[in-house]
Formats: sequence, structure tokens, C-alpha cells
Amino acid sequence: MTTTAIPFNRPAVVGDEMRHVGEALASGHLSGDGAFTRRCHALLEEIVGQGRPTRALLTTSCTHALELAALLLDLAPGDEVILPSFTFVSTANAFALRGAVPVFADIRPDTLCIDAAQVAELVTSRTRAVVPVHYAGVACDMTALDALAQKHGLTVIEDNAHGFLGALGERALGSFGAFSTLSFHETKNITCGEGGALLINDPALVERAEILREKGTNRSQFFRGQVDKYTWVDLGSSYLPSELLAAFLLGQLEARARVQAERGRLWEGYRSGLADWARSAGVALPHVPEGCAQPFHMFYLLLPSLAARQALIAHLRERGVLAVFHYVPLDSSPMGRRIGRAPLGCAVTAEISDRLVRLPLFFELGDAQQRRVIEAVTSFDGV
Repeated sequence: MTTTAIPFNRPAVVGDEMRHVGEALASGHLSGDGAFTRRCHALLEEIVGQGRPTRALLTTSCTHALELAALLLDLAPGDEVILPSFTFVSTANAFALRGAVPVFADIRPDTLCIDAAQVAELVTSRTRAVVPVHYAGVACDMTALDALAQKHGLTVIEDNAHGFLGALGERALGSFGAFSTLSFHETKNITCGEGGALLINDPALVERAEILREKGTNRSQFFRGQVDKYTWVDLGSSYLPSELLAAFLLGQLEARARVQAERGRLWEGYRSGLADWARSAGVALPHVPEGCAQPFHMFYLLLPSLAARQALIAHLRERGVLAVFHYVPLDSSPMGRRIGRAPLGCAVTAEISDRLVRLPLFFELGDAQQRRVIEAVTSFDGV
């Protein structure tokens, strides 16, 4: 009898997604910024803003949301943007496309988030912004980063691709920076396959953000009756997702409590089921500091060495479990070396990148499959 393999991720329909998609089809409006987009905007503003002035704009990806943020900064060639080396390439690409120099900071060994103390040492007269990434949904040290930004006149842009529905203290992740970006890729807790959003927490930037997102035109103002015709007024591109994606996303957003409850249960199942093995094997489990409400985006293991990490991945694959590593350090990548800087080095990033492995975690994983994963991990004695 062949045992079905357990994938790393599997997207699921969790609520009224298909009903909403059917309504969007029946409406005859499939292009962006229709009724379902507006409903998603309202929900995101409520979830992230929590009563603060926040404007949400859906985009076709988190990458495009980051590119919008970079456009809003009016970056010039030679400007510098500080970001972690341990992140997805989009975090750097968005700013490099505007001519800015990515300055790579190391991460903390406990949370795997950007090291605020090193960021302070990297600020120069050319620094324009800092981009904290809430790795695995655990908050960066936003108190220190916000203080640093105020001291030097920097813009904080939260790359919140992992952190949606997480919090630091009483505040939702995504509400600290002038901007934050979200991902609704199929690997995220809340998904529409491909999608994202830009959250604007500075009301003075909202009007221009709408223009840039609408190909550089004031089309949104035209549809609201604020101008009698629309025209090209700024740089921009087409960042609007279709109503079909927004309709699917709305169903996911409406079911977020159910999604989070199940992911939290599975995350805690991994922690309790692997704790004894991890202690005896010298393997570290995720660290969530006090005051951080993490959204259960990811469960990872930190093996003692690269060899042990690779052996565990192979061991799991033989048992029908797909586990994967994560980011390759950007500072040592070919493009990172070509256009970026890492004047203080990123030693922690290099070490963590070699040792980290992510376990399957998705809504429909279920108890029986999770037990198989835990049994496969704890049967590994190659550390």
C-alpha cells in the first residue's frame, strides 16, 4: 500500500470563496476596484488599522506593494535602503529598481528578525528607509526601529508578508511603519493564489498612492466624482488585481478566525510533539518573545549544521514528507554583491540559512498527517 506524500503546502477553500467568485462573475465586473475589492479594503483597514487612519490598496502581489512603496519614496540613484539579508529577493528588488542601494543588515539569532542594533550602525547620510521583515510572523523590535527612524528622518516600511494577523503588544503588525505590505500568495495563511496589499498609515500619502497604483492617473478620483475627467499625472503602473481574486480573498478574510485557530493548533502540536526530541538532539524550535502575538505562519527547526539539515530533509522525503529550507542570504548572492552593500557582514544570516528547515503547515494538514510528520522527524538520529 502506497502512503500519500505530505506536501509542504496545500491551499484550501475555507469559507465563501466560491460563492463570492460566482457573484463576481455574475456581476459583469471582473476588472479591479469593484465591490469585492472595496470590501477587502474595508476589512484590511479594520484588521490592521484598529481605529487608526489606515488605507488599504490591493495589489497583484506583495512584490508590487513593495514597488509602490518604493515609488512613493521618490528614491534617487545612490539613496540607501536598509533591509535584512535574510528575506525574499522582492524586499531588495523593489528599491533597487528605483536606483537605490540595498544595504544588508544581519538578523538576530533568536527571532531571525533584523538586528536593530546593527541597523543603527548602518545609517548614513544617504539612508532613506529601513524595511523590517517580521520573519515567520514574529515582530521585529519596532520600538527601537521607530526611534531610530525618527532620529534620522527615515521611512519605515514593514514587509509584513509573514506577519498578517500578528501583533506586537496591542498593535497589529503592519500598523507601525508609514507603509506596510502584505502577501496573499498560496503559501500564506490567507491567500488568493497570487496577491498582496499596500497599507498606508500616513494619510498624506494616500492620494498619491492611489494615483501610482492606477497607472499614474487620477482615475480613482474620477470614479468618486472628484474630477470631471482623468488623465496622466504621475509615474505608476497597473497594480490592481481582478475582482475574481478579490472575491476569493474576501472569503478567506471572512474566515480568518477559523484559519488561525487551526494553524495555531497545528503549530502548538509541533511544539509539544517535538520538544523532547529537539532538546536531546540539540535542535532549536521557533522563539516567540513575550508580547508578540504570532500568526502561526511557519514552524521551523534549526539543526546543528548544514549537513544535519540536508540529511533531515532527505530523511523526511524518504518517508513521504516534503520539508524545505528557506532564504539564501541576499548579501552573498550574485546580484547582492553587485549592487548592494553589507559593511558589517551578515554572519548570523549565513549560519541560520544553512541550518533552517520548514515543516509542512497548512489548513488541511490534520492530526493524522501531523503525527506522521512528527514521527518522521523524531525518528531522525543524524544530528
